[in-house]
Amino acid sequence: MSETVPQPPKRSRRGLIIFAAIVLALIALVALHLLTRKKPARENAAIVVTVAKATLGSMPVTLSELGTVTPTATVTVLPQLSGYLTEVGYHEGDEVQKGQFLAQIDPRQYQISKQQAEATLAKDRASLAQARSDLERYTQLNERKSIAQQTFTDQQFLVQQDEAAVKSDIANIAQFDLDLAYCRITAPVAGKVGLRLVDPGNYVTASSTTGIVVITTIKPTTVQFTVPQDSLASIVQRMSSGAKLPVVAYSSDNSHEIATGTLYALSNQMATATGTVTLRATFPNDDEALFPNEFVNVKLLVDTMQNAVLVPTAAVQTGAPGDFVYLVNPNNTVSVHKVKLGPSDGKNTVILSGLSAGNQVVTDGTDRLNDGAAIRPASAKAPAGASGAAAKPAAASGAASQHAFQHIFQRVFHHASGPASQPAAAAPSAAASS
Repeated sequence: MSETVPQPPKRSRRGLIIFAAIVLALIALVALHLLTRKKPARENAAIVVTVAKATLGSMPVTLSELGTVTPTATVTVLPQLSGYLTEVGYHEGDEVQKGQFLAQIDPRQYQISKQQAEATLAKDRASLAQARSDLERYTQLNERKSIAQQTFTDQQFLVQQDEAAVKSDIANIAQFDLDLAYCRITAPVAGKVGLRLVDPGNYVTASSTTGIVVITTIKPTTVQFTVPQDSLASIVQRMSSGAKLPVVAYSSDNSHEIATGTLYALSNQMATATGTVTLRATFPNDDEALFPNEFVNVKLLVDTMQNAVLVPTAAVQTGAPGDFVYLVNPNNTVSVHKVKLGPSDGKNTVILSGLSAGNQVVTDGTDRLNDGAAIRPASAKAPAGASGAAAKPAAASGAASQHAFQHIFQRVFHHASGPASQPAAAAPSAAASS
């Protein structure tokens, strides 16, 4: 009995082809579904910013200007006569008082001249006494008509001449006394002496322009500065009312305060070239913190505004609309709001018009904003359910797609593998029966 060789089942190969075709079709359907499905609409994310409220408060109205420390007196001590400088009685940089001895010029020639003038005075006084004695005799003789009238008159004129000579001699002596006083040079003002300009032994003259020493009054001192003409009216009004306007001097780099003083004088005319007027403030300067001719920054307190609307300076923006702020609306959006600015102290700025106390403005994050932009204050937290709710539809859609794909794949695989497995299982039984 011959054995029957089993033929390879054709249905198994056909099932594999069908399975592959179905898998490809499913992949195409899934890809088409992913490409054509609508993405969930996303709302524009809110911009996180920092906000602040406009408040009511006081704001000092100050003027910041560049000033120069100007001493109340700067005196160059010059010799009043010529002579050799024999002595210097000061130390460089010392404080001197008015009338204190500074230097000595050789007085000997002036003492000799004074002695000569005193001798001349004695001689002229003797001549005057003789002339007066002669006049008395001439008067008696004239009464008796014993001398000519011309002789009597000439004697009267001679007495007057001698009297004038005596007065001239007295004046010469006074001049030499003054010269002797000038030989002893004293401080004309109180202050600090500078470096020595002439050493002892030098011959000084009255025509010298260098001088012997320079004295500068440091305590008190003044600071001179200019203000624009637009600010002059308020300053004049305050000074006319008797107010003492405080002035604060800061270092040239504005890093620290040097001294506090009071405005006491302003110039009587305005500089037409610059449109400014010069003011001067006085400072006690007991600690000598202000040095003559030093440049300082000056802040003049003109007035203080009360109940002014204040916002942080960082909230104020400048652009095409002019000066504006980003006003926070009740629906958490912002709008460009034009404002009129007032004085500022650096930290806060006065809003003259355009805002009210209690309005919220953006202080940080303005570079990312535009009119109508949605915002979220930095202190507020994003709701936790917002991102979860947005993610649920996508997660649900993805899970449903995956579940449907797995279900279809299982059915196709079962359908493709089922018929092919039946001949394979029956082949042994057929062989056994044969």
